[in-house]
Amino acid sequence: MDQFWADAVFLHWRIDAGVAARFMPPGVVPDVVDGSSWVGLIGFRMVGAGLGRGLPVPYLGSFAEINVRLYSRGPDGTRGVVFVTLDASRLAVVLAARTAGIPYVWSRCSPLNRGEGEVGYDVVRFRRQAASRFAVQPDPTRTAEDEVSLELTARFGLHSALAGRTLYIPNTHTPWPLHPARVTELDDGLLAAAGFPVSGSPDSVLFSPGVQTQFGKPGVVHTS
Repeated sequence: MDQFWADAVFLHWRIDAGVAARFMPPGVVPDVVDGSSWVGLIGFRMVGAGLGRGLPVPYLGSFAEINVRLYSRGPDGTRGVVFVTLDASRLAVVLAARTAGIPYVWSRCSPLNRGEGEVGYDVVRFRRQAASRFAVQPDPTRTAEDEVSLELTARFGLHSALAGRTLYIPNTHTPWPLHPARVTELDDGLLAAAGFPVSGSPDSVLFSPGVQTQFGKPGVVHTS
């Protein structure tokens, strides 16, 4: 599946590895970056997603997505992402992804249009079970090239559990063009709803205009 991830906002907090371990699929452990595990609140616009290298799927292939994610390491050392929740407004996409073990949630998700380069996202789950609203002001004159920024974003696959098995789904993309950013608004309930009662400002705030990506075929992770 090809897709473009546009206007990505990355907010990250340090957390204890023991907290992250509760969400790992069998055989997978929390990855440690700069001495910590991390939880991320990530918003972006999915643009032109399509099966294989064919034409994008009309309407269903473009939408805003906001996810809560952790960072993982498989038994062979492969590093990846573990999605805790993913909010999206396309019901067909949500239902299809959930059959594959990806924890999508049907929500009203939309970009915040602020002008002057400010980028953000607004999420309200149906029946108002949880909501989130956040925005950042990127600094396009600077590039984020520190080790923490690169390791939190350069993830080329995800670990997931399905039908008693642990899967690894590879993802290919060029390095994210990253810019440091500052938070201009943050009123989040998704992290707490997922089981991460973080407090205070994020320890890492980044923005990227986006990358073209492609998911590959899932493979079974041999855990013993």
